[in-house]
Amino acid sequence: MSQSWQIVGVSTRSGGPLCQAGRSIREYGTVPPASPAAAPRRLGRSPRDMALSLLVLLVPIIVLLGVYRFLGGESPTVVDPSSAYDDARAAHAFPVTEPSVPPGWKPVSAVFRRSDPGAVLRVGYRSPTGGTAQLLESNVPTGVLVASELGTGARDEGAVSLDGQEWHRYTSSSGELAYVHSQPDRTVLVVGRTSDTELAQLATAVPER
Repeated sequence: MSQSWQIVGVSTRSGGPLCQAGRSIREYGTVPPASPAAAPRRLGRSPRDMALSLLVLLVPIIVLLGVYRFLGGESPTVVDPSSAYDDARAAHAFPVTEPSVPPGWKPVSAVFRRSDPGAVLRVGYRSPTGGTAQLLESNVPTGVLVASELGTGARDEGAVSLDGQEWHRYTSSSGELAYVHSQPDRTVLVVGRTSDTELAQLATAVPER
């Protein structure tokens, strides 16, 4: 059964779009590609705009950091070590003496603990120059306490006299300085990362009894 087709409203004039397309198909066997659409114009940001945007982000951070420092945000948190000393006295494990810490020394931690080798009262300090130190009082045997706190590679550099008391000066396995004072019923150990002068100052603040 034959069918008839009718093209309505299509221009077949020479040079018209349909004519040119038909010629391309006949002559080259291809359909001419459509013209690409113009890419939208990209709006770029200048280096000046980027710098201003970064500045807007940094200003609040700088302001907050300044307020944080003004309010003492970088200062160490000072604690009251009296409760740790009370716990140590109540345990009756060894004679407990509270040091008369010189001005500028700030207690930043304090704890009393009992374990198998013995009991240990440990108070951490921040020195006047920003160094750190720990003061320990314990009934743990001196050799065991030294090995535990200073490492098995700690070096005994000999006896020194501090305020009329005999102490032994040590260098720990990690390079920290330490002073150790051994008594029949307790051992006092001072160790930290600060100057030798400040560490000796803290050691001499501990009364004999």
